[in-house]
Amino acid sequence: MFGRLFAHQSKLIGAAQKYQHSNIQFANKFNALSFNPYYNFCLRNIGISAHIDSGKTTFTERVLFYAGKINAIHDVKGTDGVGATMDFMDLEREKGITIQSAATHLKWGNTSINVIDTPGHVDFTIEVERALRVLDGGVLLLCGVAGVQPQTLTVFKQMVRYQVPRIIFINKLDRMGANPWAAIDSVRKRLNIHAAAVQIPIGIDQSLKGLVDIVEMKAIIFEGESGEILNVQDVPANLIELAKEKRHELIEVLAEIDHQIEEKYLAEEELTAEEIKAAIRRQTIALKFSPVFMGSAFKNKGVQLALDGVRDYLPKPDERKNVGFLQKEDTQAEEKIEFIPDPKLPFVGYAFKLEESKFGQLTYVRVYQGKLKRGDNVYNTTVKKRMKISRMIKMHANQMEEINEAGPGEIFAIFGVECATGDTLCEGDMSYTARCSSMHVPAPVVNLSIKPKDNKSSAKFNKALKKFSREDPTFRVSIDKESEEIVISGMGELHLQIYAERMRREFDVDVILGNPTVNYRETITQKAHFDYLHKKQSGGAGQFARVIGFVEPMVNPEDPQDFSCQFVNKVIGTNVPNEYVTACEKSFYDVIDKGPQTGYPVVNMKFVLEDGQTHVVDSSSNAFMIATKYAFNKAFNDAGPVILEPFMNVEVTCAAAEYQSVMAAISKRRGLITNTESRGDIFILNADCPLSQMFGFATELRGLTSGQGEFSMEYKSHEPIDPSQAEEVKKQYQIRRKDKGQD
Repeated sequence: MFGRLFAHQSKLIGAAQKYQHSNIQFANKFNALSFNPYYNFCLRNIGISAHIDSGKTTFTERVLFYAGKINAIHDVKGTDGVGATMDFMDLEREKGITIQSAATHLKWGNTSINVIDTPGHVDFTIEVERALRVLDGGVLLLCGVAGVQPQTLTVFKQMVRYQVPRIIFINKLDRMGANPWAAIDSVRKRLNIHAAAVQIPIGIDQSLKGLVDIVEMKAIIFEGESGEILNVQDVPANLIELAKEKRHELIEVLAEIDHQIEEKYLAEEELTAEEIKAAIRRQTIALKFSPVFMGSAFKNKGVQLALDGVRDYLPKPDERKNVGFLQKEDTQAEEKIEFIPDPKLPFVGYAFKLEESKFGQLTYVRVYQGKLKRGDNVYNTTVKKRMKISRMIKMHANQMEEINEAGPGEIFAIFGVECATGDTLCEGDMSYTARCSSMHVPAPVVNLSIKPKDNKSSAKFNKALKKFSREDPTFRVSIDKESEEIVISGMGELHLQIYAERMRREFDVDVILGNPTVNYRETITQKAHFDYLHKKQSGGAGQFARVIGFVEPMVNPEDPQDFSCQFVNKVIGTNVPNEYVTACEKSFYDVIDKGPQTGYPVVNMKFVLEDGQTHVVDSSSNAFMIATKYAFNKAFNDAGPVILEPFMNVEVTCAAAEYQSVMAAISKRRGLITNTESRGDIFILNADCPLSQMFGFATELRGLTSGQGEFSMEYKSHEPIDPSQAEEVKKQYQIRRKDKGQD
């Protein structure tokens, strides 16, 4: 789809059939237009999203090159010593994956485009989430060999959540086994959307050399060292029939959803290219259709035509409906409103991403209404604070360009404002206090304990944790009350490992990652008596206390997991005065907080005090507390003590063809399968599994199911631990005591 822009440029250089789409020449030709993007809305805000390793960053690199934003194309993994523009972090270039979303801006003809390149790995899904929250359109990349993949489904669900229109680009058609028609079929079946090709390839695999635009019925051959020369030709004779067939298929799909096309289709009237394009645009913006482009970003084929598709078919800011909430005067009530992209209205911006830089906090903002100038004041309606804007910038990866103002639809960044992800910034005079709708933040699924290797690094360690938790809503920090460990939570093990590596590189803090200590419990299985005498009379004031009684299991029949303990006073007479009974009770509840075997709480136990003995001079509350502590330890060891571990109710969903591997993995983790169910191609398994064995299961499941498997866990009960596992838990407790100098 070479579009009107190609025709216009061909006139400029005087060649109707062959012309050069040079990255620098092309951009310079239109610099003289000097238009204001948010006044005439020659603007698109798009994100590049896909399954991991589908070529998003490679695609974006070509976009920047053809638009004249960069002068040379560089390799994603940085093997050329430079690396892709948008993967500017050292970690990204070393690992060859996108970790953080990166923003840039460019001109394509008379259209300004803000582009956000997002990660493909599921562990960094929040980067995709917050990008799609503020974008008006998207490019969904598919691998020409694999078609729709697991993360494609996740990204598509996110696009649906925020009602983001999209075009589809089938990439990697230069690879062996590439089949764009199978990929389109997978889109229709797995994404359940109307989609049809607007192009067909000229050649496939190693013979790929160009594309046929089936709307305009023209062939485009990509020539030149970097595919920058587009040679427009007539459709090759051997592809005319296929081109007509696919054009008819495109019209048929559009006729199902577009009344104007339907009328002409039923009347068997010939449709013009302009009519087809208009219908594609209408239905794409209405979220009823996705045009499919194709090519190979790595081989420099098809990217320019996809950019034409962004301009021709994706919406301008004023073609999207953006709603929020306006606080009414003199009341806490809010009314739902629609933000109008008019620079004359009160300013409303949404802070969707934070970064800490050497200059301070960098806040990415999308403008929904009004405009903002440097020096203006803004009001943060979330924290209810007024702030002055001293510096505004446009981002190109990690490079900054100073700007003086931004209007409706613009995406830019500001320094020096105090806010968090999801805050709304409004007009500084507080006359208009609105709130944008929130973004979806998925709950963390993996926990790891973390501590610095060197205690001298504690200050930098805490600073790093604070920075990362502010930047990333899915990265959370907590302290386990029982083990006193610092626990970090995130979307996957890779997610947390990346942050550990960033601590080392950015803060010079080496850390130790490990599974958080499982919340075990201790209890007894039988009754045991105690008769303990605490006597100390060697120098100074003496101590004397004797306690007699028994301990026994206690289970609440209405709630077996009540986990309560009880102290019962059955002392008859005055052998143990009331103040000493109170001391015994306090001591009992103190010692059950940390059991003798593992240091975890004792549960489901009744302590009965039946009798005792005092001394006229040497007895005291302290003496009876000590006596109770030692009596408890002796009776506990005689009462068949056991360690309880938490068991989880686990539900796994996977493809039916993979259920045997999943069942084997659950069994290996000491899981007891309680139910299985088959629903067509989907297999659902329920099992009871010990929590201690579930660490790392998310990663294993992804590997077994090619990323398609999902699982959820919820607490079920505490059950007695296997004897061999019990010894290991006891051993670890003794090691912790030794490390803390308690032995």
